[in-house]
Amino acid sequence: MSQDRSEAIDGVSRRLFLTSTACMAAMRSLPAAAQSEPGLPRVLRFTDHEPLGGMRTRFLQDVLFPAIERESGGRLKIEARWDGEVAAAYDALAVVANGTSDMGTVVPEYTAEELPLHQVFKSFVRGPAGQRQVDFFNRVYAELPQFRIELEKNDIVPVFFGTGYPVAFFSSSPLADLGELRGGKWRSASFWHLDYLKNAGATPVKMHWGPEIAAALKAKTLDGLMVNVDSGYMLKVHETAPHVLVSKNLWLGHLYLLAMNRSVWHDLQQEDREAIVRAARKSYPMLGGVMETSFDAQLAELRNAGADARILRGEEVSRFEASTDYREVQSSWARDQERLGIPGTAAVIAKVSSILGEFI
Repeated sequence: MSQDRSEAIDGVSRRLFLTSTACMAAMRSLPAAAQSEPGLPRVLRFTDHEPLGGMRTRFLQDVLFPAIERESGGRLKIEARWDGEVAAAYDALAVVANGTSDMGTVVPEYTAEELPLHQVFKSFVRGPAGQRQVDFFNRVYAELPQFRIELEKNDIVPVFFGTGYPVAFFSSSPLADLGELRGGKWRSASFWHLDYLKNAGATPVKMHWGPEIAAALKAKTLDGLMVNVDSGYMLKVHETAPHVLVSKNLWLGHLYLLAMNRSVWHDLQQEDREAIVRAARKSYPMLGGVMETSFDAQLAELRNAGADARILRGEEVSRFEASTDYREVQSSWARDQERLGIPGTAAVIAKVSSILGEFI
């Protein structure tokens, strides 16, 4: 029930990463991994499914990785492999967990069975933007050990984590407000969003991402797409669905974890683990600032490309949130997880909701 593979590229040139404060949690004893030769830096192999050049990947290459090397006094060096050279997005968790790569970008939505609790983030309709996203995720990981434990069970440790830009509605016909979703056929890849579209009165559509989407929009057999705004632009959705409604507070909740193999993390010297945490922490202000200012630039790019893009008013977002009946959808999903043997899911949703409320 994760986003389809084609939308794994939906963050190309846009997604930004946030820093986790939970990665210093205690780890159980593991066999030591091989060390580098005395006097030489410890080389940490990193894999990412996206090409180097987008905003997210450049942030890692130009900001985070140099900071790790600098804070460690040169004892650590990152050897990065991009564009799925080592692993595709859907395979990254296994590749990092089995030690094929020391570090990698892990997308929890692509591994819903292994990381069920991490699906909770996408279940909310509204959420914070920019620096407040940074603060929100730090609070969650600091206060809810269930997320760290879930990662630990999969033999990975969170080092740095991020999210994407907000959700937008791309329509082939003029869309005055989100009330006009009712009666239309709307495509989304998220299982949460499909339920929310249905509850808002639309007919949810699951469709493979490819030429058939543009063809369906032109033929009026599909009215629009509910997709993150940067994905819509990068995949040129606006060419066939040029009417766009968006808000910074239409939450995506799509995490991109920079994770480390748990045994490798445990094997690092304490001073090097602390260096990684310092490097992540010092990236906060730069990251938050970029996220705050780049949203308007994306809208300008859409408009320059011919799209009619409007920012929704706060009350419009609230009305859409109410129409989705998202709390009942969350409760139903939590009951399913309980039946699958994952206890405490409802309590996790309640706690995340409480923290989220402080940042909206």
